[in-house]
Amino acid sequence: MAQEIERKFLVVGEYKHLAHSSFHLMQGYIASGRRTVRVRVSDNRAWLTIKGPSRNGGLSRFEWEREIDIKDAMELMQLSEGALIDKCRYLVEYEGHTFEVDEFYGDNEGLIIAEVELQSEDEEFARPAWLGMEVTGVKRYYNSHLRSYPYKDWSKTER
Repeated sequence: MAQEIERKFLVVGEYKHLAHSSFHLMQGYIASGRRTVRVRVSDNRAWLTIKGPSRNGGLSRFEWEREIDIKDAMELMQLSEGALIDKCRYLVEYEGHTFEVDEFYGDNEGLIIAEVELQSEDEEFARPAWLGMEVTGVKRYYNSHLRSYPYKDWSKTER
């Protein structure tokens, strides 16, 4: 099983012109809590992902992911708890790292989060000017949390 190591940040500046690609994602959560089971669809491809509990303040966790048949994914979406997550992902290369910038739609409109995956928890990386406050480990920014407590419902102090 692979270990996912990532850091999350709010986005405060313009990044779209730097993206080398973008794609639409819909994802649903079949189970969530300490462990999550997610189904994700993008174009004509789909994946099933199981994530273990977060460790080290949300910096790392175990992740298992496999591509599945699109028809199966659409059926699994019907089992999703709460709302589906609807977003566009932009891939931005910056000084040797790929930042995945998610612009959310629907009830999470206005929220933009960048994630960077790392090889180790102490790996150094350059931060582009458009990265804002770090939100690694802040549960309200987890996609699995956004489905039941969307950004539109947050108070000004939570934003």
